[in-house]
Amino acid sequence: MSQQGDRPATTDDWWGRLYDESARDTGPAATPDDTIDDRFDSAADTLGGGDDLPSTRTYGHAVDAIAVDDDEDDAGDDEDEGVGPASRPPAWWESPGGRPVTRTPAPAPESAPAPAPEPSVPTPAPVAPAPLTPRPRAPWEPPPAAFDPTDPAADPTPPPAPPPAAPRDPRAADPRPPAPAPPPPPPAPAPAARISHVGDSPPTYEPEPTALPAADAEELDQLVADTVLDGARYGTYTLRAASLRGDSARYRGEPRRDALLTARFGAGPGALVLVAVATGARATEGAHLSAADACRWIGGAVGRSHSRLAEDIRAGRRGDLKSGLHRLTDRTYGKLRARAAELGRDPEEYTASLRCLLLSADPDCRTRVFFGVGGGGLFRLRDGAWQDLEPLVPEPSAIRGAPVVGYGSVPTGAGAATEQTPDGDRLTMDLEITKAPGPLVEEPVPPPPEPFRFRASVARPGDTLLLTSVGLAEPLRGVPALGDELAARWADGEPPGLATYLADVALRAKGYADDRTAVGVWEA
Repeated sequence: MSQQGDRPATTDDWWGRLYDESARDTGPAATPDDTIDDRFDSAADTLGGGDDLPSTRTYGHAVDAIAVDDDEDDAGDDEDEGVGPASRPPAWWESPGGRPVTRTPAPAPESAPAPAPEPSVPTPAPVAPAPLTPRPRAPWEPPPAAFDPTDPAADPTPPPAPPPAAPRDPRAADPRPPAPAPPPPPPAPAPAARISHVGDSPPTYEPEPTALPAADAEELDQLVADTVLDGARYGTYTLRAASLRGDSARYRGEPRRDALLTARFGAGPGALVLVAVATGARATEGAHLSAADACRWIGGAVGRSHSRLAEDIRAGRRGDLKSGLHRLTDRTYGKLRARAAELGRDPEEYTASLRCLLLSADPDCRTRVFFGVGGGGLFRLRDGAWQDLEPLVPEPSAIRGAPVVGYGSVPTGAGAATEQTPDGDRLTMDLEITKAPGPLVEEPVPPPPEPFRFRASVARPGDTLLLTSVGLAEPLRGVPALGDELAARWADGEPPGLATYLADVALRAKGYADDRTAVGVWEA
């Protein structure tokens, strides 16, 4: 038996059956009812076993090798001898024990009408679909997908998303206890009001200028401004300088007696900064002119020697600095005396106190040099406390000059007895000749000049050095509240701006109305 279920047959038998003259022609039918089904039946009769082949008629249903028992006989089907169901065994697809693969036909939509049957073919009875049964997968078929449509437990649709939560009514009560509110931040401290004066009562005069000094049309260059403000930064220090007229001078319309000079000589690390402060004699005419001359002449002397001075400062040669600056100061005062003689005035009237600072521009040099003559103040603010650095000088009454020979001085020592007679007369060269007495000096000897002041110190980071004229030095020493207020304002160690520094220097105290000049040096 062959693989198709037919019995063995020779080539001649097959050829004879196919082309036997007794077989009916499979060409076009003589009747007009030549349909696809008639042609299929004709081909099936020719191949044999037409009754055993499954029916392929479709009426609105897709059929794919479905085993159907058709009770209706096909009209006109001729059976060849020896090829009917009684004469051969059924094929494997015709065996009742076979496993035909069936698929559930998709039901037609309810709204779509069923197609009308052809008039020449009777409509068969509806066939109930066979239940779906799985079959083994052939080797050439791909493996099943993750979703098996034959698995009744498989659900191709994703689970429905949970419904959105209903919006919460803000008016409804919250079952949770309310969270405690964070404590409010502490209020920022209010900035302290900047006071304009210290003491129990305000000063007598107004804080702002009221009258201008008198001017001469031919000598306008002798006018001085009410206030001078300057500043700079070199190396590790910041410089602030201010000079302003006192309250009494502003009220009376007098010029400012204080003079201020700030100058830089040279460039680079070898540069030298000079700050000079001078104050003219009180109650004298042209006091502001003598102060300006003192600053100008000491500035010229330092400028001509700035290279040597800058080298000595960086090398720490204090002895050379003291002697050299002393000579420059004496020359300045010599010019003041010469200027007084030109004007026909006494030297004591055309003079000024002079105080200076020398600062190196080298960042590696922290030596600060002070020198001068006359009154004023030199202070240092360190660790929140003021230190008075004014060099100590002896009182004028304690200074006595050496005796001048020929003006009544009496020699003492071993040779004193041989120079006078027993009666007290002085002798000359033992010739018994009496020497005439010297001239009688009835006027008092003029007081010695102001001593020269010098100090060289090494600054520390955070220090503040303050050089002042008499107008600010006296209230700093006499009114502790003034020093405390300035220390509080400069406690952070940061140099103030020019405007702020001017306001700090202008802090007034009752009973002190002179001009004020202050030079501050803030160390980084």
